[in-house]
Amino acid sequence: SSSIKGFSLKTIFPANPGEPSAYKWQDVDYDVIFTAETHNFPSGVAPFPGAETGSGGRIRDVQGVGRGGLVVAGTAAYCVGNLRIPGYLLPWEPPKNEFSYPDNLASPLEIEIEASNGASDYGNKFGEPLIQGFTRSFGMRLPGGERREWIKPIMFTGGIGQMDVRHREKNPPRKGMLLTKVGGPAYRIGMGGGAASSMVQGENVEELDFNAVQRGDAEMEQKMNRVIRACVEMGDKNPVVSIHDQGAGGNCNVLKELVEPEGARIDIRKVALGDATLSVLEIWGAEYQENNALLLDTENAGLFEELCAREKVPFSFVGEVTGDGRVVVFDSTDGSTPVDLDLKHVLAEMPRKTFEITRNEAVLEPLSLPRSLGIITALERVLKLVSVGSKRFLTNKVDRSVTGLIARQQCCGPLGLTISDVAVIAQSHFGLTGAATAIGEQPIKGLVNPAAMARMSVAEAMTNIIWAELTHIEDIRCSANWMWAAKLPGEGAHIYDAAVAMSDFMSAIGIAIDGGKDSLSMASVDRETGEVVKAPGALVITAYCTTPDITKTVTPDIKRPGASKLIYVGLGGDRHRLGASSLAQVVAQIGDEVPDIEDPAAFKCALEAVQGLIKDGVILSGHDVSDGGLVVTLLEMAFAGNCGIEVDINSGAEAIPTLLAEEAGLVFEVAHEDAELVENALHSKGVKYEEIGTATESRQIKISVNGKLALDEKMEGLRSLWEET
Repeated sequence: SSSIKGFSLKTIFPANPGEPSAYKWQDVDYDVIFTAETHNFPSGVAPFPGAETGSGGRIRDVQGVGRGGLVVAGTAAYCVGNLRIPGYLLPWEPPKNEFSYPDNLASPLEIEIEASNGASDYGNKFGEPLIQGFTRSFGMRLPGGERREWIKPIMFTGGIGQMDVRHREKNPPRKGMLLTKVGGPAYRIGMGGGAASSMVQGENVEELDFNAVQRGDAEMEQKMNRVIRACVEMGDKNPVVSIHDQGAGGNCNVLKELVEPEGARIDIRKVALGDATLSVLEIWGAEYQENNALLLDTENAGLFEELCAREKVPFSFVGEVTGDGRVVVFDSTDGSTPVDLDLKHVLAEMPRKTFEITRNEAVLEPLSLPRSLGIITALERVLKLVSVGSKRFLTNKVDRSVTGLIARQQCCGPLGLTISDVAVIAQSHFGLTGAATAIGEQPIKGLVNPAAMARMSVAEAMTNIIWAELTHIEDIRCSANWMWAAKLPGEGAHIYDAAVAMSDFMSAIGIAIDGGKDSLSMASVDRETGEVVKAPGALVITAYCTTPDITKTVTPDIKRPGASKLIYVGLGGDRHRLGASSLAQVVAQIGDEVPDIEDPAAFKCALEAVQGLIKDGVILSGHDVSDGGLVVTLLEMAFAGNCGIEVDINSGAEAIPTLLAEEAGLVFEVAHEDAELVENALHSKGVKYEEIGTATESRQIKISVNGKLALDEKMEGLRSLWEET
């Protein structure tokens, strides 16, 4: 987890944390925490428990920050192969006999449904709202003959929380401290999960893959969470010296990291077991869930025992810090010593690796649209793409407001449509300060140009988070999560190009990375043909920032049809590149030229101008241009506002590239009486803009390009297509 400085606030705490008591007012300083990770391999083998434990593990990352963190809300996302929904085959999906899928993995459709069920189920049971996300489906044979598809899926999960500033720093281990485990007991599950996740899918034995998947128990995690929360609420008297979540490697990883560099002596038989038949190896290495490790001073052992008894959560004092720099695991039942390691040989500075990478130039062909493809047919296809269409199937099954701290989630407008791209939390129930977070990712564009993909991913995150009032753009920090087949020929160079481009672009606009993780074995082997299928290289940028006023967040739903104007700010330099767009995907191509950001300074100026207008309260609604292009941005604003639009875009280009190119941009609604003020503010910042039309009460979508009518359809009909998949 990473954190940024939050605000001072007044809130209520138990007068005596950890026991029945009245609440009292208290002044505290809270930092904002963010963490993100993936659970790709487990979600491919067993989607429901794989995604469930992905969410649970990420929650423990929040708990494990500093000397204990407070969980607030989560995010989730899924990238899978061709869905091939029975009875609903889409024209761009390859025929069934063209692509085969491994028997040891769930199908893309199963993963999309069951993984999202697992993540939602865990959040619902734990009591964590899921307030943001995305999903993609892609599988295609590229011009050079290579098949690219998410056979090994992406299951991404992020979490936002808070931390008392007094608990920022973990205290170092000292001789005599108690090495403590709290949470669920050990079972024979998750054996070798971390190792299996780092392999090309299909290289392992099928039984070992299944055994490596963990199983979740959200009720147990909530019990453990209440213990940690009670410790945090004690403020200066927090008994936790240091805390670490148990994840990859199980006890053998978490315990040795917690006591580095002092070392510890551990009785393996003190670990709480749910299965008495476990071997020492299994107790030491299984990645069983809902478990954290922490250090306590001996005088706080009784207090911690009382907290655990109150919440009915298992705990055990498994060892003691020795100060000799060794981790010694002994078995008190037979006196044996199965592990005796010098920590400096295990966790000390490791030799730096040298990677030799080669460049493989992609075989690309210009995008060639069918001559018969009109704007209506193109739009019908694009609206059915799962990355563009309604995400109601993901949001309706999960709680998005529990805790009372959610100021903005996915659904907005009178119909509660799932189009809001910025999530906002409050820091307390009694003030207006909070934090905003938003996601950006454009993996298909990386098949053409990895550097442009990285810039567009950052741009999308920025054009999503900008709709919340931020303390300052340069206060934004980002988590960068890489999902790539980086070890395979040519891919190392691609991820390098993307990383350099991301770094340079972020530096140019004044933001930075402060966390993230990678999953660099994103490929699978077709056991029938031996073909290695690489997933599209993906960079997920999650931006987060403090907000001084959660009530000033702007949503995409049009607010005043008949009394407002629509303004478009293009950020792609008057280009209309269709490569790797949603349109390209639905004609089974990727093209050879993708959208990009050529002028970072102009991009930042536009963001600053919009922030100024949000602070002034003159933007009624706003939305970014991304998947599906400008036409989808306009449609979603009308869908959510339950109204029509009448616009004319003077692009100098043809209708299809004007409307369906995915160049970065912003569209916002302003009242007639504020239009001049808004346009003067944009002009003063040097921001190029176009007043493109109005929102109407007629529920008719009328879009012209260069004065020529391109689209004239009932809003409800287009919205039904958007909801169809």
